[in-house]
Amino acid sequence: MAAGAPRIFVSHLAGVAVFDPVGDQVGRVSDLVAMLRVGRRPPRLLGMVVEVLSRRRVFVPMTRITGVESGQVITTGVVNMRRFEQRPTERLVLGELLDRRVTLAQTGEEVTVLDVAIQQLPARRDWEIDRVFVRRGKGGALRRKGETLTVEWSAVTGFSLEEHGQGAENLVATFEKLRPADLANALHHLSPKRRAEVAAALDDDRLADVLEELPEDDQVEILGKLKEERAADVLEAMDPDDAADLLNELPEDEKERLLTLMRPDDAADVRRLMSYEERTAGGLMTTEPIVLRPDATVADALARVRQQDLSPALAAQVYVCRPPDETPTGKYLGTVHFQRLLRDPPFTLVSSLVDSDLPPLGPDTPLPAVTSYFAAYNLVAAPVVDESGSLLGAVTVDDVLDHLLPDDWRETEFHEEGVRGG
Repeated sequence: MAAGAPRIFVSHLAGVAVFDPVGDQVGRVSDLVAMLRVGRRPPRLLGMVVEVLSRRRVFVPMTRITGVESGQVITTGVVNMRRFEQRPTERLVLGELLDRRVTLAQTGEEVTVLDVAIQQLPARRDWEIDRVFVRRGKGGALRRKGETLTVEWSAVTGFSLEEHGQGAENLVATFEKLRPADLANALHHLSPKRRAEVAAALDDDRLADVLEELPEDDQVEILGKLKEERAADVLEAMDPDDAADLLNELPEDEKERLLTLMRPDDAADVRRLMSYEERTAGGLMTTEPIVLRPDATVADALARVRQQDLSPALAAQVYVCRPPDETPTGKYLGTVHFQRLLRDPPFTLVSSLVDSDLPPLGPDTPLPAVTSYFAAYNLVAAPVVDESGSLLGAVTVDDVLDHLLPDDWRETEFHEEGVRGG
């Protein structure tokens, strides 16, 4: 970029698309890498951590960046696909610098870092962090009322010190628009300290969604650093099958303490799932499918399907059962697929539309048989019914895939053809 290039605040770069010179997308910005320098000299920006299309995080030096503008980053097209590994002298700008408590050198006042700005040096290809956007006032719930100001890097001290209890509100805000799977990937690559701080800053529902996408080791680590009451709240917010899988990774006494702290209804669902073998339909299923009575209408069914927090797989069909409506239900009558709901008038009773020819799964059906069932009937979700004819839950295709893939699949790069620079 030419001399006099505009200053860019790094929070605006999180998740920005990275393109090669011909316009093909290489990946998205995950973080920036800087090196602190002696004294009050501004840190040198070394490069960007880019999550390429295969979900591998690679390092792109700033010398390979030819443009940072209009919500996009342009590279020379030459990308080393080796996995990024942080060196001891390097700092992740988003992951480690935001939310720090630093000191204004002139007054000795403590302030919180909300953002930092980078700029390219005149007549050179080097970049520096030259400005810090801070908020005055103590940490905590009232911090947002403090005055904000932008100061030069040399006007603050304390970035080189390790901080205990560092906040994470601004880092969380930076990643607010990420899907749970992408936020989980970003969280996985933070240090354990920052991972715990970010987890503490997320609300229960968001943390529950993210935990479901993390490797088991990360799940156990994060849950173990939460207070037991909050850990129980997060487990309640998780899908029951995911909560059961996570609890099964904990020591028996800790598992029982958390189950005792959970709401009785939620704990009962999780205990029921934990009673089945893991690689069976009962162990895979969720206990919260859409259940309707025979006198419900198509309009009732579509209203349930439209619920925002429902996964696409669970929204693909509804299950018609006699009361009670909660699993385990009364007699299971059949399934109504979403496409059929769209073809019939809103006043039509769902009991007249059920697909009673589709055989349900038994709770002890082994994983290979469940997989064959999904393939044979081209389904994304399937009912699980016990010997008495009651609906116990539904197995979704994402849970089947989770158990078919290797245990470490979330940490393994998928090989993508056509990723430039590979």
